[in-house]
Amino acid sequence: MENLCKNYVIAIDGEAGTGKSTLAKNIAKKYGIVYMDTGAMYRCVTLDMINNSVELTQIDKITELLDKIDIEMTNEDGEDKFYLNGEDVTRKIREKQVNDLVSQVSHIPVVRERMVDLQRKLAKGKKIVMEGRDIGTNVFPNAEVKIYLTASAEERANRRFLQNKEKGIDIPYEDIYNNVVFRDNNDKSSNVAPLKKAEDAFELDTTNYTLEEVEDIVIRKVKEKIQLDV
Repeated sequence: MENLCKNYVIAIDGEAGTGKSTLAKNIAKKYGIVYMDTGAMYRCVTLDMINNSVELTQIDKITELLDKIDIEMTNEDGEDKFYLNGEDVTRKIREKQVNDLVSQVSHIPVVRERMVDLQRKLAKGKKIVMEGRDIGTNVFPNAEVKIYLTASAEERANRRFLQNKEKGIDIPYEDIYNNVVFRDNNDKSSNVAPLKKAEDAFELDTTNYTLEEVEDIVIRKVKEKIQLDV
């Protein structure tokens, strides 16, 4: 059992739609751990590129933006807030124009390199839970706890379909399924930090589990490695 006061990293990787973000947020809230939304960081870079009319192929200009970019993550009254160069962009980074580009931006080598450096700096000296596609393999290969979540493409598409339906978003199941399959292939075949399970990660297929059941299983595994405050 690790010392209670020791800083640590809980790395949660896996396919899109497996519940990584919700799981990480719940663990952070329950145990007073810092949750780092790596996806939001890439969204901030994407928004900065849009604001400055920088194209995906303009690597020199992207590098210039990265040299100046200031990304800040805070929690205000229980809500995660994101600031880009001093501006609150919490809602802007979730808009369609960012959604359409962020995946491509995250595959640009210089962007990935800079964001990984920033993630490591922000995590230094803290108890962190972080989710993504390469946290346990690339960002924090020495993380104290590594979790890898998977689920069938059909189940993940169905979850997204039901979530959209609750929000009044009408997207056909077939379109969502095709997007899930495309993203899987894109993430796993990427030349930049591809999605894969770390050799020492605990793998959990969430297809037939509820979110609550997944959380219970993962918490038990976490507690085998580190001691959590209640």
